[in-house]
Amino acid sequence: MAILTISREYGSGGKEIGQAVSELMGYQYIDRQRILEDMGKVGPQWEEQAKYFDEIQPSTWERYKWSFRGFVALNQYHILNYALQDNVVIMGRGGNFLLKEISYVLRVRTVAPIEKRIETVMKWEGETSSEHARWLIEKADKDMAGTVYMIYGSQWDDPKQYDMVFDTGILSYDEIISSIKDKLKKKEQFKTEETKKVLKLKVLAAKIKADIAINTKFFISSLNVDFKEKGLVKYGLILRGVVHDQKDIKHIEDKAKELSGDVPIECDIQYRMYQRRNPLKFK
Repeated sequence: MAILTISREYGSGGKEIGQAVSELMGYQYIDRQRILEDMGKVGPQWEEQAKYFDEIQPSTWERYKWSFRGFVALNQYHILNYALQDNVVIMGRGGNFLLKEISYVLRVRTVAPIEKRIETVMKWEGETSSEHARWLIEKADKDMAGTVYMIYGSQWDDPKQYDMVFDTGILSYDEIISSIKDKLKKKEQFKTEETKKVLKLKVLAAKIKADIAINTKFFISSLNVDFKEKGLVKYGLILRGVVHDQKDIKHIEDKAKELSGDVPIECDIQYRMYQRRNPLKFK
């Protein structure tokens, strides 16, 4: 079956719609909690990192930290790996950006007027005031938009990034769910062997990147694993990175080739000497 990703403004009903579609169509429901559990299986420190970075927009300094890069790489791998299993609803977490090249993915976004969102959040939070609810909404939206732009270089609220955008202040949940169900069935026709092959390559690329990114033995300041293409055909992978210890080049190449298995992978790893800056000296 086709895959569904949902991006939502905080309090716009995207979560409820995603859960309803999941139950109606027998899909797995993949949300923040599921990804946290997956990261916890890799190591308790990664579950803690995921909780931390999920709650705030990383600072300029934090975005370059090894822990943040590892969190992003693991998050992307788990999302793509769930997509490979089919029949999934992926809530948020950049799923629409990660899967934009996969033609049988339906990318949905939900929005709503601020007044409706305030009302919804006040119900969630119990006795909170409308002012506090508004603050929660603005903070959640700002943090999510900032993090998405930091990771993907795209605007979180750009309607061109989605196949369908629904305003829950205009349409009922039932109307939206029905439209999504119909569109998912139409998307199924785009699930070809070639497209599934592309997704498998994306999953493998994400796995290699995540395994290397979280490896404490490597001091690598830049890392990316992408498709290697010949015309329109994606037939292998290419790993690019920057290291500060020449010995790491061979170790990373060996690890990448081990993980890639029968899929050809090319490694382009550059060595760059790491120089500590001396503090300014005042005369």
